[in-house]
Amino acid sequence: MKVSARNVFKGKITALVDGAVNAEVELTTASGDTIVAIITEGSVKSLGLAVGKEAVAYVKAPWVMVLVGDADVRFSARNQFAGKVTSLTKGGVNAEVGIELPGGTVIHAVITNEAVLELGLKQGVAATALIKASHVILGVPA
Repeated sequence: MKVSARNVFKGKITALVDGAVNAEVELTTASGDTIVAIITEGSVKSLGLAVGKEAVAYVKAPWVMVLVGDADVRFSARNQFAGKVTSLTKGGVNAEVGIELPGGTVIHAVITNEAVLELGLKQGVAATALIKASHVILGVPA
């Protein structure tokens, strides 16, 4: 299967917290990166999710926010991945930014060219990718 989501995290479910309506699902990749998703209880059941089961997390690049520098702000985004900018491709309006994590995973974000300038992004700059748990889509192998 091919998908348009730029960010694909393959791994195993390492935690699952059920709620009345939604569940919190933690997926850990082979490189040790952990991503949290908030999905409906209906999806937990229909996908047969359980701790130890293989799953894939998908995140579209425009859903990734980019942070540079030390912030005096704490964020509600559950997924916060610190790394370094390894690629930057500018288009007419937007740019695609690749942030490589210490384990080798690259997270792609699409942000405006203006944001690239304001943040001072270029290869080698330390940056953090922020992803809300509600923006993570889970799938399981068929």
